[in-house]
Amino acid sequence: MVGICDANNFYISCERVFNPALNGRPAVVLSNNDRCIIARSNEAKAIGLKMGQPIYQVRDTLRTYNVALCSPNFPLYQDMSDRMQAILKRFAPTIVYSIDEAFLDFRGFDPGKLDALGHTISRTVRHSTGLPVSIGIAPTKTLAKIASKLCKKYPKLNGCCLMHKAEDIEKVLKKFPVGDVWGIGPRYEKMLNAAGVNTAYDFTQMPPQWVRKKMSVVGLRTWKELRGEPCIEIDEIAPDKQHICTSRSFPSEVSDFDMLHTAVASFTATCAEKLRRQKSVCGELYVFIYTDWHKEQSQSFERRIVKLVTPTDSTLELTAMAADALRQIYRSGFGYKKAGVILGDISPRTGVQVSLFDPIDRGKHSRLMSVMDDLNRKQGRGTVGVAAGRHKLLETVHEHLSRQFTTDINDILKVKAKD
Repeated sequence: MVGICDANNFYISCERVFNPALNGRPAVVLSNNDRCIIARSNEAKAIGLKMGQPIYQVRDTLRTYNVALCSPNFPLYQDMSDRMQAILKRFAPTIVYSIDEAFLDFRGFDPGKLDALGHTISRTVRHSTGLPVSIGIAPTKTLAKIASKLCKKYPKLNGCCLMHKAEDIEKVLKKFPVGDVWGIGPRYEKMLNAAGVNTAYDFTQMPPQWVRKKMSVVGLRTWKELRGEPCIEIDEIAPDKQHICTSRSFPSEVSDFDMLHTAVASFTATCAEKLRRQKSVCGELYVFIYTDWHKEQSQSFERRIVKLVTPTDSTLELTAMAADALRQIYRSGFGYKKAGVILGDISPRTGVQVSLFDPIDRGKHSRLMSVMDDLNRKQGRGTVGVAAGRHKLLETVHEHLSRQFTTDINDILKVKAKD
């Protein structure tokens, strides 16, 4: 048996923990520079707000329904996620799947006690962090995802849904839309609907040869999982990233090369840090800049791919390469609205083949990066970095930012005693 713990409306829930006035009120979390909606409360979903909608398109709706706006407080969200994951690890081996989800390995547990255990986990997370979570438990990962969705849909389940009896699973699958199954995207949903497959149960009744032909081995694995046959190993759920991207829209157009250089250097440093965190190196660097397509003006979308001779995870190497790439694509006279960096051709750090005439002291770079990451982890992100990646003019605009309640000593909640 396997379980999944999914935090309900995670970003919104994190905000509500420290601001109870948001409870029951439509609320949304915005993207960097407060441009688009990236998270919604159930109340915000009910009034028709969509993921990714630009704020300027829904200002009337926001005013009419008094929607609360929250700038993204990612340090707070990550810390709350870490606290949730730490609690989950007390109960079972845990594989983190995303910032708001984790799989729980219940192999070897008494199936008769899993329902009570699931409810205990849900209550403990809520009591210790304030976060409402949905626990789904089933024979396979795909079925567990369905169970967690049922848990969200039906509050009477009180935070946990155990789905293990064959007759119960069949009953659920007959009503569960095939497009909502984990691993089946819009393209496959359209194809399956055209073939008369509308529910997850319909999908399980299709011949395996047909599924393999139409949806490859990945679709066949989903088919098997829905039929109760585990075939997605729990350690396969959170593989290392094959591409790492950091990009951002600027508060205002940027035409100055030095400011663009600052932004690109900062994005590259963030990507390199993520790369080192998963103990990988990259063999490809991609830099892009583009103008604001919402404006009626001459547009410029420029990009440059750099192939590395020797794969690396060094911030110093990668920022220098990114700067060279930026010089080649920068065009004077344009006001750029967004820039970004993508690292590709990612492979494990071990076994990198170094050229005999390599001019880089890679041992020295590795030690320096280790010290830099350690300082930033202990003292806060941005404590140490490359000089090119710092410029106040490129700071993100967050007009609705909550405090760093759990990550900054100056923002800890203060309780005043009554006189």
